[in-house]
Amino acid sequence: MNGQKPIVAIVGRPNVGKSTLFNRIIGWNKTIVEDIPGVTRDRVYEDTRWKEKEFTLVDTGGLSLGEDDQDYSLIKEQIDVAISEAELVVMLFDGRDGVLPQDSEIVRYLRKTEKKVIYAVNKIDHGNIKQILKTYEFYGTGTDDFMAISALHNQNIYELVEQIASCIETSGQPEEESEESEETRIAVIGKPNVGKSTLVNRILGEQRLITSSTPGTTRDSIDSVYEKDGKKYVFIDTAGIRRKSRIDAAVEKHSVFRAIRSIERAHIVLLMIDGQEGPTHHDSRLAELVKGRNRALIILLNKWDLAPEDIVDPEEVEEVTKEKLIGVDYAPVLMISALTGKKVGRIFDVVERVESNFKRKISTGKLNRFLEDLTKRHPPPVYRRKEIKLFYISQPFNAPPTFTIFTNSAKGIPENYRRFLEKKLREYADFEGSPLKLLFRDREGKEV
Repeated sequence: MNGQKPIVAIVGRPNVGKSTLFNRIIGWNKTIVEDIPGVTRDRVYEDTRWKEKEFTLVDTGGLSLGEDDQDYSLIKEQIDVAISEAELVVMLFDGRDGVLPQDSEIVRYLRKTEKKVIYAVNKIDHGNIKQILKTYEFYGTGTDDFMAISALHNQNIYELVEQIASCIETSGQPEEESEESEETRIAVIGKPNVGKSTLVNRILGEQRLITSSTPGTTRDSIDSVYEKDGKKYVFIDTAGIRRKSRIDAAVEKHSVFRAIRSIERAHIVLLMIDGQEGPTHHDSRLAELVKGRNRALIILLNKWDLAPEDIVDPEEVEEVTKEKLIGVDYAPVLMISALTGKKVGRIFDVVERVESNFKRKISTGKLNRFLEDLTKRHPPPVYRRKEIKLFYISQPFNAPPTFTIFTNSAKGIPENYRRFLEKKLREYADFEGSPLKLLFRDREGKEV
């Protein structure tokens, strides 16, 4: 199972350039408008890599205070949300504004935590002596060391990321699962009030988790152990936070962030969708998160006890659901009622089937016979007047099934042919519920 990536959170008062730095580090400019709570104005996270180290970068965004509001508690609460699971914090100052009271408040707050902190003064032109000299006033905050950077003009960003990488303890590629796990970890995710805790309580047969009609009752991820037929399952009930307050955005971002961490801890993810409402863009984005983190996926349409069975065609509902959840048409769809227990027992049958597919391993001989037959009938398209050849295929990992294909030009294989290969692999073997990873390696060893 892939290990969790270390978290690096960028914090600071509003308008110091956090989002600019975030975009600079991840390598491209992102202006995203999404329907996920807390991701409507900026992207809260992004997986990135620096040399041999991978980490998840978190942008806490800006928090606008009223002109007459002198209470810094809201800023401190936002910082608390941001650093709760971070391994490293990057505290950003505004070099043009100089030291403001909010900066000192945040520094004092960070000093009370056990987190590693890198301090950086942003908006500094290294060719401007006056600006460089102005950075010395930041020693007044009590920081022993800081870096002078310009996120906008890409000055000292290389040095900053080098320091970030040196502070991250976990490094290298995510570890693949090399042995059978003794327990199956299942994350239950979905929008607030969709019935996640009700489902886990129904399975456990006891009121272990607090359920409520108020969205956001479950504040953190809760693990519950369940044994069935001698096998152990761990259900991870993911937080669903929605608090009406002036820091709504920061808290909502945290709930999405917690969901991501729960996904990374799981083998299989149950995505619960309100069966009366149907799949929304929010649900589609959550499904994309599961696929992006290479976890097995099962879609649950909940509250199905309220649907009139005489006018509902389950096959049509499944087809429409998969159409709306773009990119995860391999995931099985199950219509349940967590409240009444309708078809909840079938979840374990689907889990067993999907887990088997997730851990499926195909012999190299069978794979190469499959590839040879396929490329004879459907060869790759020509790239720059060059015939593309696929020489060999192997499956180095499972959970998820990962295939490496050796070719004479990895970059010459278009995306549509990659999708075609995945489709044919799924037809060749049963991978229902499981993502597939296809890696292409050319003769020089470059993987794409």
